[in-house]
Amino acid sequence: MAPRVLMVAEKPSIALSIASELSNGRMSTRRGSTDVHEFDGLFQGYHAHFRVTSVIGHVFSVDFPSKYQNWEATDPVDLFHAPIVKLESNPKVHICRHLSQEARGCTYLVLWLDCDREGENICHEVIQCTGFSENETGDRILRARFSSVTEKDILVAMENLVKPNKDEALAVDARQEIDLKVGVAFTRFQTRYFQGKYGNLDSRVISYGPCQTPTLGFCVQRSMQIMTFKPEIFWSFSPSVMKDGYDLHLEWDRNKVFDHDVAAMFQKLVLDHNYVEVTGMSKKEETKGRPCGLNTVNLLKVASSALGLGPHTSMQLAERLYTQGFISYPRTESTAYPASFDFKSVLVAQQANPFWGNHVRILLAQGFHKPRIGSDAGDHPPITPMRAATEEMLGNDTWRLYQYICQHFIGTVSPDCKYTRTKVEFIAGGELFHCVGQHVSTKGFTSIMPWMAVDEKNLPEFTKGEKIKILKVDLQEGRTAPPDYLSESELISLMEKHGIGTDASISVHINNICERNYVQVNSGRRLVPTALGTTLIRGYQCIDVDLCLPDIRSFIEHQITLIAKGKVKHVHVVQHVLQQFKQKFSYFIKKIENMDALFEAQFSTLAESGRLLSKCGKCTRYMKFISTQPARLYCISCEEVYHLPQNGSIKLYKELTCPLDGFELVLFSMSGSDGKSFPLCPYCYNCPPFEGIDTLFGAMKLGNSAKLGKGAGMPCFLCPHPTCRHSVITQGVCACPECSGTLVLDPVSSPKWRLYCNTCNCMVSLPQGAHRISTTGKKCPDCDSSIIEVDFNKKTTPLPDGATLYSGCILCDELLHSLIEMKHGKSFFRRGRGRGRGRGRGGRGRTRGGSKHEDPKMSFRDF
Repeated sequence: MAPRVLMVAEKPSIALSIASELSNGRMSTRRGSTDVHEFDGLFQGYHAHFRVTSVIGHVFSVDFPSKYQNWEATDPVDLFHAPIVKLESNPKVHICRHLSQEARGCTYLVLWLDCDREGENICHEVIQCTGFSENETGDRILRARFSSVTEKDILVAMENLVKPNKDEALAVDARQEIDLKVGVAFTRFQTRYFQGKYGNLDSRVISYGPCQTPTLGFCVQRSMQIMTFKPEIFWSFSPSVMKDGYDLHLEWDRNKVFDHDVAAMFQKLVLDHNYVEVTGMSKKEETKGRPCGLNTVNLLKVASSALGLGPHTSMQLAERLYTQGFISYPRTESTAYPASFDFKSVLVAQQANPFWGNHVRILLAQGFHKPRIGSDAGDHPPITPMRAATEEMLGNDTWRLYQYICQHFIGTVSPDCKYTRTKVEFIAGGELFHCVGQHVSTKGFTSIMPWMAVDEKNLPEFTKGEKIKILKVDLQEGRTAPPDYLSESELISLMEKHGIGTDASISVHINNICERNYVQVNSGRRLVPTALGTTLIRGYQCIDVDLCLPDIRSFIEHQITLIAKGKVKHVHVVQHVLQQFKQKFSYFIKKIENMDALFEAQFSTLAESGRLLSKCGKCTRYMKFISTQPARLYCISCEEVYHLPQNGSIKLYKELTCPLDGFELVLFSMSGSDGKSFPLCPYCYNCPPFEGIDTLFGAMKLGNSAKLGKGAGMPCFLCPHPTCRHSVITQGVCACPECSGTLVLDPVSSPKWRLYCNTCNCMVSLPQGAHRISTTGKKCPDCDSSIIEVDFNKKTTPLPDGATLYSGCILCDELLHSLIEMKHGKSFFRRGRGRGRGRGRGGRGRTRGGSKHEDPKMSFRDF
């Protein structure tokens, strides 16, 4: 029996490319969590059956067990010693189960994950899912190393399979655990402390990160230099002369002076002399060398400074180009090509391009140069175009990034730029002046990279001792200027220099400080710190400057590199680093008043912020609504903060109160024209009164306070209270046809009445224009759904004799069923016993499907 070989790539598109190349297109494809491509071929000299599938990035993510998820019940300092668990990153996709099923009966596992540390880590996640023993890596588990998804690279990788690198995978595990525990401990403490006191912070979380915070520190440091800069007045002058039709402005060797009287004295000396004398001339052949290969950091810098693309966006576009086979792997630190690299085949692929094809053909005909020797980091070759593309194929921004990658590569194999630099020196009144001219003899690589061209400036012929009349000498006043705010390109350079992040994570850290409202991206893609970002860094500096300096992160990265090289055990590094940060965290808590004093001077307290909205159930006084992120209510009397759902609007809900605690209900309306609206009790939302409430929906769909650790986050449509008329028991109508949720009546959707699912995006339009629609508390005898009552508009009523009042089940009643429409659905919605669950989540013991009868005429399709 032929052996079976399971091959796993990092993305579905790469799996398709691998299968297509190895099977010569003769393969079958079937659906799964990700597509599975099957074909027969040769493996290590034997006939074998291949299955090629993929993951979608990391299979697992690191988190704390549920015991440590509640912010109120967990002391942040305990997180430094808390256990961690690996949870499936995409539980809805079921990648782990998919890999386990596909591995059954397979003799070999070949891993085609990206060839970096993250890729090695995913390799071992795949091994864990498939059930292969890691002790068998030398025999049955193999690793393909490749830098692009071209036919040549795939075939070469297949012929040179190696063992997975466990040490590099452990290095990633170490970084993940350190970043999780340190970041979450500081973030939870800061968020609870400051959001419980100030109302206009305008950030959902006050986060800390071992990489993120030093990155912010660079931006704030530059901002502080600008704020403390004191300009100085200076004076300079440049004599103007005319020679053979050339109007020349000579440069003063002193450049400028900071005393007006001294500048005026020099000006008078030159004017009194009335002419300049040529004292020397020199010509020198200069060379501007072609660039080295392109690595990730340089690509991000150019994309930001020249293309106006942020680092995060640039990496997304580069990743897309890579998975589509247009460029080589975009995450690399190397700028040196291996000696065996085939430059000619890359150039041949570009010779038909209408923009640079002619340049490429000249290089192929006259001979190309090998790139300058760069640095070899031992990971991947520089970023290289692998196949031709057009703007129509890629789209605007992706095309511009691809265009630069192509031009850079062609520039690396083009001749150097050569030019002649001429310098003429003058004297007048004892003061020295000069002018410089440049003439390009060979454009070289600058013809394909014109933005790097040498500026030409022609000069007339001079002879030594020649005297030329001065036309004028104007004294000019100027002021020294502060440096500008850091550009993204400059920040990337600083991060690289100080070892903050990796080529794979630099863009993520910059994106994080933007999303946290710590910096804003201004014109020229310059990063301007906000008041919050500046106050945070100044606070760290007051307590422990190490927390915002790059030194600690550089040390951590050094230790992680030792793990990757197998020189130290990852558990020892993790324990040592966490112990250091735990000590710093304890000291930070003790000295938090130092940072708080800065916040107090910069931000408004909760008592001074917001507007009165709803009554507190404890003291019956009005609470203030704080609309800045994160949205929350604050009771001045009780000094309590109640978090609310995010990304929507909040208003008072008919002055109704919760029967459990007496708090006035508020109405939350999600963003968007079809956004859901639902009432919620502020107290129940933060402190759910019932156990077993599903919190996942609240955390993921609503951006609620569960993310902030403030209770489980229970809106009224999840509340199972049997008497509250706002709960899912009374407002729920029937089971959602698309998931395990409940279709709930939107209480404020008049006149466009609707039901929406309390779990997914399914939405049902009820009879439009009705005066009133409400649940009755009665159940349908056929399907156990709630009976609704409709008060139709007299002018549009579908009832005979102009009647307006009607009640029935939307599933079983012929009239009501004909008047409803479903949106955002994916399947049929049929009537029948068992299909509905009456009051939805309140109807226990019912199951979906298995209907007693199904009438095709009683179904409706999605739009």
